[in-house]
Amino acid sequence: MILERGKQALYWPLDIAKSAMITVPRVGQGVLVCVTIALATTFIADHYGGPTLLYALLFGMSLHFLSEEGRCVAGIEFAARTILRLGVALLGVRITIEQVTELGIGPVLTVVAGVLLTILMGMALARLLGLHRDMGLLTGGSVAICGASAALALSAVMPRHETSERNTILTVVGVTTLSTMAMVTYPLIVGVLGLSDDQAGIFLGGTIHDVAQVVGAGYMISESTGDVSTFVKLLRVAMLVPAVMAFMFLFRRTRNAEGKGKVPMLPGFLVAFVMLVIINSLGLIPPLVTEGFTDLSRWCLVTAIAALGIKTSFQKLAVVGWKPVILMAAETVFLLLVVLAFILFGWVGG
Repeated sequence: MILERGKQALYWPLDIAKSAMITVPRVGQGVLVCVTIALATTFIADHYGGPTLLYALLFGMSLHFLSEEGRCVAGIEFAARTILRLGVALLGVRITIEQVTELGIGPVLTVVAGVLLTILMGMALARLLGLHRDMGLLTGGSVAICGASAALALSAVMPRHETSERNTILTVVGVTTLSTMAMVTYPLIVGVLGLSDDQAGIFLGGTIHDVAQVVGAGYMISESTGDVSTFVKLLRVAMLVPAVMAFMFLFRRTRNAEGKGKVPMLPGFLVAFVMLVIINSLGLIPPLVTEGFTDLSRWCLVTAIAALGIKTSFQKLAVVGWKPVILMAAETVFLLLVVLAFILFGWVGG
């Protein structure tokens, strides 16, 4: 018996290696397709302009047939889940606790109020439009926090059902499009209202969905506005942690009531996100490493978006109608009004 167990222990590493040799190529084919889409769309966005994530999504949707073909399915699933969570975790290298405290209490209260009220408004509007509550939560959180990245992170802890991936795709398309429109139109609002550089930074950073568009709009006005808007935006990104935890608690109770499996109390990608924020705040991450992790995070998110696009068909999106579009547009306008109220009434950025 002892000899037999000794043989099993001896061959166990060989069995693991053999399994890995079989699994990695099977996963690698689908991942390679997604990485190729990421490379192509990044090249197009860098040379001709436009949102990379939206390009990756549309390119992926044009290759939907790959999600029904055996050799690529495993890799596409891996990219849509594991690579996605890695990309969200690595967002933590962009934030430090010092950046948050330097903003003062006013911008912090503005961001917290904007995130909380927008998510609640999303739930209410979804109910009025006859949409599922999950759609209101997902779109509200995405609009309020950090656009496509928040959509991917929040959807990762929400219950899986037949329309969950379609809802995620719709949300990514919607917030990316609205964010691009905001990057062009919101600086015009700043000029009409005559906001100062600090006020303009708080306004842009507190309302535009995606980080890239915030940076573009902020530095379009001035360097000072760009710096403030970037810090405020990173504060909104930091709100991803309490938002994900709140979503986990909410859906944990729902699943327990329905007798379904429990949602993990603290996913690994969220722990990694918080740890990177803490380590970065202590100054332990060299600037070169921070830049490398930021680029890696972007590549992971673009690759994951490509995978989600492959898993979704235009036909499935066409049957949804205009209600989700109206929902996200209304949430965007609501967030704009909340942040403007804080600024114009002198509660922040005076």
